Amino acid sequence: MTYDPATFEPLRYHSATAAFHDGTDSPRDYLERCLATITEREPVVRAWVVLNEEGAREQADASTERWRRGEPLSPVDGMPIGIKDLLETRDMPTQMGSAAFAGNFPQRDNAAVWALRQAGAVIVGKTVTTELGGPEPSPTTNPFDPRRTPGGSSSGSGAAVGARMVPAAIATQTGGSLMRPASFNGVWGLKPSQGAINRGERQTASMTTHGVHAGSAQDMWLVAIAIASRAGGDPGRPALHGPATPPPARVPSTIALIETEAWGRLEPSSLRAFEQVVAQVEAAGVTVLRRSDDAVVERFEQALVGATEVGSGILAWEHAWAFRDLAADRPDDFSDRVKRFFFDTATRLGAEGYEEALRTRADLTAAYALLGTRADAVLLPTSSGPAPIWSGDVPGEPPVRWPTGDPGFNFPSSLLGAPAVNVPLMAVDGLPFGLQVMGQPGTDARTVAIARWMGEDLEPVSM
Repeated sequence: MTYDPATFEPLRYHSATAAFHDGTDSPRDYLERCLATITEREPVVRAWVVLNEEGAREQADASTERWRRGEPLSPVDGMPIGIKDLLETRDMPTQMGSAAFAGNFPQRDNAAVWALRQAGAVIVGKTVTTELGGPEPSPTTNPFDPRRTPGGSSSGSGAAVGARMVPAAIATQTGGSLMRPASFNGVWGLKPSQGAINRGERQTASMTTHGVHAGSAQDMWLVAIAIASRAGGDPGRPALHGPATPPPARVPSTIALIETEAWGRLEPSSLRAFEQVVAQVEAAGVTVLRRSDDAVVERFEQALVGATEVGSGILAWEHAWAFRDLAADRPDDFSDRVKRFFFDTATRLGAEGYEEALRTRADLTAAYALLGTRADAVLLPTSSGPAPIWSGDVPGEPPVRWPTGDPGFNFPSSLLGAPAVNVPLMAVDGLPFGLQVMGQPGTDARTVAIARWMGEDLEPVSM
């Protein structure tokens, strides 16, 4: 299936609800169309761990009655949503893509899931994640080319939305787990400011955030704000703030173009596509600052050198402590890749190395705050190109480190705790390739508004 951002029609929900009022459509009918698409495409895409069709139909019927009475609980009342299988759900198991958690069924809701139920959303099922949200690939395939990865670790969430199975799904990110799948699957993705959406039981890692994959910017925002307005932010953190309706498109005055250490790994066709978008931004009268234009931008670029290794170390240390006892008791239930890049990395890093990584992160955050005095937002690619083909490790050789794609363009937002939005504006060789807009922490609504302007007013680019 060839992808063209100019013609691809994602599944949307916000524009369907008008018909719910007059009875020409209903949440139950909308759900049945989603389930039909799942039946058609799931055998190849494999985006779901478990589906709760009976429960979803009951939820959709209740929503249909609320819309008939003119009393929806929220704008997302009746919206079919997938939940990444790292988040607990009271009516479905939570197995985290791991043999160590096979059959795990805590029978309680994550804070975000609870909030979505309160808002009337229809929880369709659990979407596939990579093992413990780490680097081991999942069985999910890319909806535009089954030979290619959908990205990780929110592989099922991105693929389910990209395949038009549901209009939105909950994803998470510690390194690049939300943004890269958004790029590879041609969907909108919001990685909010750190802690802006209550993670519930998932508080063990300092860079993990809950976010949203969606077919439209409007649905993306409506899902995020529905959660935050009910469940708040993480303990000690302010919740996502902004309007109850999607922030309108906003033209920035100045954008900083950030290359990051991954710039040299950007595929040539992807670089040309990105530069065409930048040219449109400049043609619209927006000042684009590059590292050669401004000393503050250059200082931030220098601070970013080594960001992937710093972020990987922090991630590994924190995840190793979360799972060390289970890994010691059941070592055969953990892949070689997770053992190598979680536990072995954490051992090499040690407590002193972890603290040094935290100091580096603090320095980077300070440099980024200074950049905020120069630009309304930051612009960079979301990935180093379209989804790569993953054909497996070479027997007898160490496991490949990043089989779900290069995270070099994703670690900055995680390290900085900054909001980031993927805009599905580009295609390379008939595959999605995302544009990333990143803001200062706490400026989620403004960042989404700037991303909407780019997604709605700029011409899509295909190479």
